[in-house]
Amino acid sequence: MSKVMPLVEAVRENLNDGDTVAFEGFTHLIPHAAGHEVIRQGFKDLTLIRMTPDIIYDQMIGMGLAQKVIFSYAGNPGVGLLRRMRDAIENGYPRAIETVEHSHAAMANAYEAGAAGLPLAVFRGYKGADLPKVNPDIKSITCPYTGEELATVPAHRPDVTFIHAQKANEKGDVLIEGIVGVQKEAALAARRVVVTVEEIVPDFKGLHPNLTILPHWTVTAISVVKGGAHPSYTHGYYARDNAAYLEWDKISGDRELFAQWMDENVLKATPEAFAERIKGL
Repeated sequence: MSKVMPLVEAVRENLNDGDTVAFEGFTHLIPHAAGHEVIRQGFKDLTLIRMTPDIIYDQMIGMGLAQKVIFSYAGNPGVGLLRRMRDAIENGYPRAIETVEHSHAAMANAYEAGAAGLPLAVFRGYKGADLPKVNPDIKSITCPYTGEELATVPAHRPDVTFIHAQKANEKGDVLIEGIVGVQKEAALAARRVVVTVEEIVPDFKGLHPNLTILPHWTVTAISVVKGGAHPSYTHGYYARDNAAYLEWDKISGDRELFAQWMDENVLKATPEAFAERIKGL
């Protein structure tokens, strides 16, 4: 049975109100189209996990979808603040959110632990840091073999992970070229996995087999969305839209301007709009 389906269907069938959901991609291949479809369908009370929340989470928080965010660095890459996230934290607008902050290392290890089916991640970290003072999820254990004190955090086990990739084959295997973040670990840690891709190809003939980061049996649904990572970039397909990130700083700083932009570019749009946005990049 084919796993390929329209994005609207993939989101509707795999995400529920109150779910814990991850949208992963590190600078490269950020699944913006999937995030926009989640916004259009109006899900509520989501717990969002992401190593580096950027403008897609700013948009989801600003639209009131999130009740909790588990993250490491949060910001508009190369520009500055996430203004909708800050408004939610400082002013409870459009709703208050709970935040759980970690280091990059903790987030990556938590995904790996979830992928391995473990309840927690154990690693060297947080020594001399202040985050354990404000995050009660950061604990420590003593190694039974060496006596070394090690940090621990709960494993990440998303209900759904969304990622974007260059290609999937007809069987449903997923291929990524270029920078890879924690997409593989975030997918394997999840109960359900939805992948948007630039294209479906018959096979990966002529490409290195290690580029196939997810075999078909780990994937729940695949949707073809050309340009689905915009304004981030997809190696070999389109460049990063730096102007869009700069523009977002102005848009997100004003509640009315934000609402207008979201209405025009997300709520009244479709996944097909992304193909137009990458023309000329």
